[in-house]
Parts: sequence; structure tokens; C-alpha cells
Amino acid sequence: MARVPRRALVIALSLIAVGSIGAGYAKDTKPAAPAKSSVDEANPLVGTAPLDKQEFIGNSPPPGEPLYTGMTTPGASLPESATEAAPVNINADLSFATGVPVAYDYRRPAMIGFSGGGSTYGARGAPIVMPVVGDWTVPPDYMTSYYDKATEKASPGYYAVDLATFHTKVELTATQWTSLMRFTFPESHRSNVVINLRRAGGDVEVVDDHTVRGVAQTGRRDRDTDGPFFVAEFSRPFASFGTFHSEVTEKGEGLGHEDIQAGRRKISGDYAGAYLTFNTKAGDKVVVRIAHGHSAAEADQRLKAQDSDPDFDSVHAKARAKWAELFDRIQVTGGTPKQRMLFYSTLYHSFASPRMIARKGEHYTDSDGKDQVAEYDHYGPVPYWDTGRNQIALLMLLQPEVVKDIMRSEMDRAHERGYMNTSFHGDHAVFLYDGAWQRGIDFDYAAVYDVLRKNATDPKGPRGYLAEYDKQGWISDIVPDGNPSPPYAGGKAGVATTLEYAWDDHALADFARRLGKTEDADMFERRAGNYRNVFDKSVGFFRGRTEDGMWISPFDPGEPYYNFMMKEGSGWSTLWLVPHDVQGLMNLLGGRDAFNAKLDAFFSTPYTAKGICRDCTGLIGQYVQGNQPDQQAAYLYAWSGQPWKTQALTRRILADLYGSDATGYGYPGMDDQGSTSSWYALSAMGFYPVDPSRPEYIIGSPIFDHVRLRLPNGKLFEIVARNNSAKNQYIQSATLNGKPWTKPWFSHADIANGATLELIMGPEPSKTWGTNPNDAPPSMTKP
Repeated sequence: MARVPRRALVIALSLIAVGSIGAGYAKDTKPAAPAKSSVDEANPLVGTAPLDKQEFIGNSPPPGEPLYTGMTTPGASLPESATEAAPVNINADLSFATGVPVAYDYRRPAMIGFSGGGSTYGARGAPIVMPVVGDWTVPPDYMTSYYDKATEKASPGYYAVDLATFHTKVELTATQWTSLMRFTFPESHRSNVVINLRRAGGDVEVVDDHTVRGVAQTGRRDRDTDGPFFVAEFSRPFASFGTFHSEVTEKGEGLGHEDIQAGRRKISGDYAGAYLTFNTKAGDKVVVRIAHGHSAAEADQRLKAQDSDPDFDSVHAKARAKWAELFDRIQVTGGTPKQRMLFYSTLYHSFASPRMIARKGEHYTDSDGKDQVAEYDHYGPVPYWDTGRNQIALLMLLQPEVVKDIMRSEMDRAHERGYMNTSFHGDHAVFLYDGAWQRGIDFDYAAVYDVLRKNATDPKGPRGYLAEYDKQGWISDIVPDGNPSPPYAGGKAGVATTLEYAWDDHALADFARRLGKTEDADMFERRAGNYRNVFDKSVGFFRGRTEDGMWISPFDPGEPYYNFMMKEGSGWSTLWLVPHDVQGLMNLLGGRDAFNAKLDAFFSTPYTAKGICRDCTGLIGQYVQGNQPDQQAAYLYAWSGQPWKTQALTRRILADLYGSDATGYGYPGMDDQGSTSSWYALSAMGFYPVDPSRPEYIIGSPIFDHVRLRLPNGKLFEIVARNNSAKNQYIQSATLNGKPWTKPWFSHADIANGATLELIMGPEPSKTWGTNPNDAPPSMTKP
């Protein structure tokens, strides 16, 4: 990304200034078509670093905390994998430096170990495995190793690094259920592998001269897809061994009292572990295979599963082939090498969730702790507040059969629990089901309706403050004592919750209408307009209300909050959280011209918040790419007749807020299990699902000359951008299948059987293409 004067683009409010946003952010050169295969373009290190230019990060981070990275992992895994072999350079047992349990940060210069399984973010993965040559220490006083960044390599299904301190090379790969770690040692009679559980501890046993097994004390049956039991098998016998643990409850003992004994086979307690010692010659390799399960028997079964090959190179090749098969469904040409690298890297991270729990025919443990046999490929919960806004639509395009299994998994889990999974905030599961239905994915939608309806109507269910929402059409907030400075973390997030529920209700109205449930559809449609009840026309923003209906004062739309009125955002960010009724929001703001002026101000008003919001990074004016609430905002100009601003802004976001740092791996904020990655992947192709429960995709500005997306039915959807370059970012005209296309959007039905969207690009905005009010995307409120 080229450097530009910081305020030259930030403060511009005029149509000319906004229209030119992003016009000069990359060299106007056209490289040759990529020589590398798509899988070789991807670099999983992308997302592990933060942005580093002040204008993009505002006043973050809070003192004593590191700036948010994407919190992705560069480790080895398969798509939607239940297993991940990953590097660990953050000791999350001591603290969460960012407030989030994450295992790896590109900036950290010392490795504490490697993990073969764990939670989504990986920081709780156990056991930790570390090759140590010479002296070793008992965790949590890990014997760390400096590692040379030049030796760190990551690709889909593979990770490698040289531990300089120990002159040992580490390589990682994975199958669906096993992690493989290959250590290449120097000559030494003290080449150790230290393997230990985390702070909560558990039991560890050295079974024989090449096997260690154990069980951790922590884990959630229905969310921990790996399970707390593990078995680790070594490719060669160890010469000697011992076990240890560290008692961390005693005061005055520093990091704890250590208990180490050579030759002892069993140990229990905090940080329970074993050390295995090998006599090695230079270049000797030791491979460790680790499998997890919800019982010792299941861990053994997974270790011996059909695809659990003990040959490291064979497993690596199979993992690479699995990713290649997925990536080859999308071929791009044109763009720069960096853009292609970022595209396939973000596509890679887009498949981080949900994680597979069991393949068809395999055993798994349900939320009640009961053993079940999967009748289909069974997946863990979908993080709807994050990936429900964009990633699920990407999965529908590329993996509809996986989406069907995800929907079945969520429905079965709902029957176990009584309610549908809601994930953090809002009630967005309906986006998955309605969106899939609208895209023609075969499923028994009538069977899932009752549980979706129950979520939305039962005050005892997962929708917080539902009785209040249902009675008065909005959710109040409680003003805290002293009105503490933002970002205040307490409260009900009444504004954001009202808006999210209204969005959910609009999708439910469509769902009910499709099933012929007219009365329900009318009820949910009325509730879908509840967002209007928290709009204060005197200030032009959504604003919190107290229980008596009064507007909360003081109110500054530029100040972010975590749960007070807003959810992880400011009044500016939350203003655009009406994806289902952009026309209705436009009417509230005073019509097309006023709406455009407000959007222009949003992207140009300097970020001057007093409160420090660690999530609020990746800034363009008040826009925050680093968190979900306003990530659709750049596309809203499609409704208001100025799609050229969408084209400029999406190009600018792609160029400035991904990989623009010194490492080239920076993200604007936490990836949230594939959400921020999916934004890049979709937008780089030139379209985005502003409302994933709907079948429409809003057209942006593709950074590639040619995109070929092979649909699951074998048909091709192609996007051809003629005269495309960094300078020529504006659409002059378009055709779809050879016929003139004036809409700044298309529907899934337009491409389902294959299609070619051809865009003629130019250096200046077209003030005619896509501007007719009749060509605006659909909205709940009619123009």
C-alpha cells in the first residue's frame, strides 16, 4: 500500500473528495498472471500481526496491552478442522495480554511450545509440547527458545520454524484428528521432548518407551471438539523419561513448587507432564503424533483412524491437497502478487469455523455428556455474531453440502438444549437457515422453524430482555453510577440489541411467509421495524433510552461502548446496523441526499474518542473495519445512488487495512473465527452479502482482472474486469451474460446456473451506472 498524507482523505466531505477515495493507493502496474498454484499463494501468517500506522489504529491499545492482531493462528490444520498443530509463543496461563486467550502473536520473539489441540483461539490447547536440548525447566517457567523469523514458514496444512536456542527444527502438519510434530535435533545425549498439561492440570502417564497419554481437567463437552483425553505416540523409543508437576497454589513459591522424578510413570496435578530424553545424532528426527478424545479409547481410536498416517511427509501432502481442492474452486488472475497472497490467505482463514466434531459414523459426546454416533458430518456451534454476517454466505457459495451438515448440527443441538444457539449477541441463526433457503440449498426448513420461533418468542429463552423488547418495541439501558467514561463494559447494549433483534425478526418474517405462516410473518415483520424506536431524530443517531423512555444524556456518538447502549462500538458505528431495511434507515435520516451526506461524514469525521476501545481499530474516519457492527457500511451507497463511493471505499479498505504494516501480515482487528477474513475474500472478488439472510450480493470493485468461481453444481460464475487497475477502480458499465446490467447488485438466482459479469473499469466515477432509484437493492421499506 502506498503512503498518503494522513488527513488528505480523512477529512474530505465533498462529493469530489469522497469520490476519489482510494484512487492512489497502489502502483498502477499490471503484473503477469500468477505462476503459483492457488494453495501456494496462501500464507497463514497473515492475520498474526497488527496494523502499524497511527491513522488506522486510533487511540488503541489501552496501556499495558498489545494492539490487537487478527488473532489468527499460523498452525497446520484442515478446512473446518477439529485439530490444529500450532506454535505457542504466549503463555496464556499467566495472563491474557489482550483480554482474549490467544496463543500466538507475530511480534513475540520466543517460543514456549507447540499445541496439538484446543479451543478455537488455541491458547487453551493441551498438551504443550516443546523440544529442548540440554537443560529444561518445569512449566509455567517454560524453557523458551528464540526463533529466527526468516526460518518461519507457513502454508495450508504446514508450519515450520527453527528454534535457534536449541538448534532444532520444528515442523507441524495435521490430519482430521491427529497433529504431527517433527523435530530435527542436533547431536546431543540430552535431546528432550517436554510435554505438559496447562495450569488446571490433570493426569499424565508414560505408558511405554514411545507412548504418553493423559487427561486434562478442563474442557466443554459440546464445544471442545478434541476432548480432554490425549495420546502421544513417538516415532522412536526414548532413552529415559520422568514426570513432573508444579503446585501453583502455595503462596511465596514464585511460579510454584516443583515435583520432578526420573523414571516415574504417572503424575497428577497442575502442569502435569513428562520429559522424554533421546540420544540423537545431527539430523535425527523424532515425530510425535497426538490425538484427542472424550475418552482414552476415543483418543486411541482417532490415533489409529484410517487417515491418521504416521508418515509426516505423506500427511503434509494430503493436507496440502485438501486445501488445494478447496482453493481451486476460486481462480483469480491479475492484481499484484501481494493482493493474490492476501486473497488466498484470507480465504484460508475464512474456513476456521465451525469446527467438525465427528464425521459420519464416528462417535461424539453431546451437550448432555452422552455418547452419540454421528449420522452425518457433525459440526460445532457457529459463532453467528461474527461469521453470521458474511462467512456463512461464502460457505454457501463454496460448500453447500457442508452448510447442510452445519444446519443439521445446529438443529440437533437445539433439540438437545431446547433453544437454538445464539452465539454472543443477537439471535442470528435464522440468517444461516433463511440465507441457505434463498440460495436453493436443500433442507427440511419446516422442521427447524419451531425452534427458531421459540428463540424469538420465549422470554425464558436466549434472547435477553425479550419481554421488554416485545412489550415496548425497544430495550432500555441503565445509566451507571457516575456515568463512567467509555468504553463502559456493563449494561444491556439496548440500542444494538434492539437493532440486531429487528434484523433477526425480518429474516424470521421471510422464513414464516415461505412456510405459509402468514400471521407469524406479519408479527415478525412489525417487530422488524423496531429499530425506529431507538432513533433520536433530534441528533440523527440511534440512542439509548432509560426505562421511562427518556433519551440517555449526555450522548456522544463518537464514544464507543462494550455493552452500554452499543455493543463493541460507537453511535456512529451502530447507525448502519439496519441491513434489512436500508431504505427505511434512509428515510429516517431524511432521504437520499441526507443519507449520503451522513455516510460521507461517517467515513471522514476524525476518530477522536476519549475512551479506549481495544476492538476499534482499522479506522477510516469513524468507520471501524476491526469489528463487526459496521463492516457492511461501505456497501450502503448502492441503495443511495452513489455506488462509485462503494467502489472507492472497498478498494481503500482492501489496500490500507490488510497487510499494510511492515510485516505485510497485519489485520485491522480480531478475525473472530473467519469473519474479518471473509470480508476481504468476498470484497476482493468484487461483491458482498450485506444481509446474508437475503440472496443479494452488492457489487464493489474487484481487485482482480478475472475471477472464476466454480459453483458446486459444476457451473462457473465469472467476473471479468476490463481495463482494471489500481487507478481504474470505478465501474463505467456492466453486462451480465452479455446483456446490459445497470444494477449495483445481483441475486444468487442470477448466477446459480453459471454467469459472466463483465465490468468496464475506468479512472473516474460514473455518475450514471447503478444510480437509478429503481436499480437499488431490495429493502423492507419500499422506495
